[in-house]
Amino acid sequence: MSVIVEPAVRSGSLDVDRLRRDFPILGTEVHGKPLVYLDNAATSQKPAVVLEALARFYSTENANIHRGVHHLSERATEEFELARLRVARFLGARSPDEIVFTRGTTDAINLVAHSIGRFQFKPGDEIILSGMEHHSNIVPWQEITSQTGARLRVIPVTDAGELDLDAFGRLLSARTRMVAVTHVSNAIGTVNPLERIIAMAHEAGALVLVDGAQSAPHLPLDVATLGCDFFACSGHKMMGPTGIGVLFGRSELLDSMPPYQTGGGMIAQVSFEKTTFAPSPGRFEAGTPPIAGAIGLGAALEYLDAVGLEAIERHEGALLAYATTRLAEVSGLRQIGAGAPQRASVISFVMDGIHPHDVGTILDQEGIAIRAGHHCAQPLMARFGVPGTIRASFSFYNTFAEVDALVAGLEKVREVFV
Repeated sequence: MSVIVEPAVRSGSLDVDRLRRDFPILGTEVHGKPLVYLDNAATSQKPAVVLEALARFYSTENANIHRGVHHLSERATEEFELARLRVARFLGARSPDEIVFTRGTTDAINLVAHSIGRFQFKPGDEIILSGMEHHSNIVPWQEITSQTGARLRVIPVTDAGELDLDAFGRLLSARTRMVAVTHVSNAIGTVNPLERIIAMAHEAGALVLVDGAQSAPHLPLDVATLGCDFFACSGHKMMGPTGIGVLFGRSELLDSMPPYQTGGGMIAQVSFEKTTFAPSPGRFEAGTPPIAGAIGLGAALEYLDAVGLEAIERHEGALLAYATTRLAEVSGLRQIGAGAPQRASVISFVMDGIHPHDVGTILDQEGIAIRAGHHCAQPLMARFGVPGTIRASFSFYNTFAEVDALVAGLEKVREVFV
């Protein structure tokens, strides 16, 4: 294979070689080959500062929060609430009180679906989703329709991998109560025009929940400017720990919502006759919260801020453009949903006559980690007439040389099967 020259426009101001040294796992080998990690849409790797923050908390600050008067509890509480403030600043929330810590995006969507939908929706109400949603933004709403008599409506996806906004406009009506839509498709990388979607939904009188699991680590965000009512994301996709997520909700909405789960920590007063609940966000954080996870997430967001989301977006955009061109050179490879005008850090494809899982297995032997399957987006796979795809997803620590390694690995796949 000929040597590929990296594009003239590289990574903005990022020193990727230096940044890679911040991630201990990127120096490891798999099957005797250097790890090429291209599964960032599933979970990101963690910089040393996050690992150190977790170790420091458990080594020197470990205690439960909001209850104790001793030093460790007070210190843990301070760090936990500082993490909430960091999240609020990262997302552009007006106040840390608009940030609820959850277990992840799935938990955050379930919170809204059950707290609002289960108590407020009624027969004849409508919930609009898009045809490119992750199962986590489909199944909770299906459960709500089965409990309330509301019904789902779906924005179709075009052949290019875009949402059909003309069709969306026709779906909107006085019956629309909620529009729940992904910001960036986890399966094909389409960046949806949220500003227009939100404006159209609000004009119809509907609330808008944004699944931001794939956008929060990759794009500059300002939820106040976007104008969404809710925004959900996951820490483990943002260089943070697993088991921690975030729900942003406009304070006036959170204050009006009943709790999703009940127990200790989310109460104001309890008697056997009656219980009253704490104000938001506390009323949505029953039990001992993921303290270490929140602190680790706070460290991760500080790291992302230091790298710079604008520089991250530029570098990942250059990687995506390069990968799109290089993969087009592979015989028998077809990219799926790659025609949207704006895409982010994900490229999805199939290879003629070769199952995605076989591709993934052979690439693994070359040290290359990709994702193969339906990506928890079976309706979108059905839309494109495939059972699954091979997905390469990038982060700012990925390099053009790793794209070349992927292409070389795919040529080996072809040698085996063709």
